Parts: sequence; structure tokens; C-alpha cells
Amino acid sequence: MLIPTIIMGLVAAILLGIGYSKGQGQDIEGIKIAVKLTFQMIPLLLFAFIIAGMMEVLIPTHIISRWIGAESGLRGIFIGALAGSITPGGPFVSFPLVAGFLRAGAGIGTMVAFVTGWALWAVTRLPLEVGVLGWRFTLIRIVCTFIFPPLAGLIANLFFRGTMTMM
Repeated sequence: MLIPTIIMGLVAAILLGIGYSKGQGQDIEGIKIAVKLTFQMIPLLLFAFIIAGMMEVLIPTHIISRWIGAESGLRGIFIGALAGSITPGGPFVSFPLVAGFLRAGAGIGTMVAFVTGWALWAVTRLPLEVGVLGWRFTLIRIVCTFIFPPLAGLIANLFFRGTMTMM
């Protein structure tokens, strides 16, 4: 987390400098927006991290191993893809969940399938997608992306199994 934090700090400092150099108050306006966004996001982040932490301590390791661990095979990959597809919210929700599962012993392939299912299948976004883009487009997109979450999980298991003795 240190290197991404340093990079984000440098980018923020550069952008603040650019806003300040324009001399029209963009730096102050940007900070006001950032503070407002921070207060809106804190509850979501707090609850997502509580859920991730509680999963680590409440779900027994043998259950994690059996259902979504490295030994779970295809069953775990499909469970991961389906769980990801129904996980609501953005990355502030799903990534802490994945981190919690990895720490609790979930397999790399299962969690790659989870993240890919969350990104591509996203059942919670379907009503909006159908409403804006229509049934036909939505159905075509689903058919075209259907294989990728399990396939990504299989590839992760094939090439990266054992590399994530987590975090």
C-alpha cells in the first residue's frame, strides 16, 4: 500500500500545484470537493472493511478451503464468479471483500474469477444497463463476456497457484 499511496500523493500534489498556479481558486474548490467526497465515502469504506475483517475471523478456514480455497477447483471458480457478479457496489466494496477472502485462505483463481465476475457480469447493474442500452445489447454483452470470469480463474490457477500466500 505504501507505493500506491506515495504515487497518489505525488499526483495530488502536482494537481494542487497546477490548480494553485492558475490563481483562480481551483485549488481551494478541488479541496472542498475532496473533503465532501471523503465524508460521503467514509461510511462505505468503514463498513466494507468491517465486513472484510469479520469474514476473516468468523468464517472457519476449513470452510473457506473447501468452498473457495485452492483445492476447491472448478466449483470454487464458479462460486467466485457468481459471488462477484452479485456483489453490489464499486471497488470500495468488492476489493476489501476479496482481500478478506484471500487472507482467510481463498484461492487465487477463485478470487480472480470473483473480481472478473464483479466487473463483467454485474447483476446489480443489469436494470440500468437494460434501461439505458436495451435488452438486445445487454444480452449480446452477457453472451460475449460469459466465459471470461471462469476462464480468468482457471488461468490464474494454472499460472499463479501458490503465489498468493496472502498479504
